[in-house]
Amino acid sequence: MKKNVFKTTDGVKISFTGAVEKQNIVRMVENCQTGQCECMSDETKAKVKGMDVSGTDGDVSLDLSGEVSKEEIEAALARSKVINSK
Repeated sequence: MKKNVFKTTDGVKISFTGAVEKQNIVRMVENCQTGQCECMSDETKAKVKGMDVSGTDGDVSLDLSGEVSKEEIEAALARSKVINSK
């Protein structure tokens, strides 16, 4: 799986390509929203105002809105057990 993180006007966009299943990204977002993950600090989570998953298996996008930085999200992705367990 390849992950590309981009800064947008509203926040950060993550593009997952290759061996990625949309349901895994949805699960990662749900875990984050319910506090079941430890990939982001509480400070970073507080900055995220919205999360939107789109695309299909093999080409999934995650748009995060809020005052988050590209670096914060890259660090969170590196710690995510859902996408790094494969």
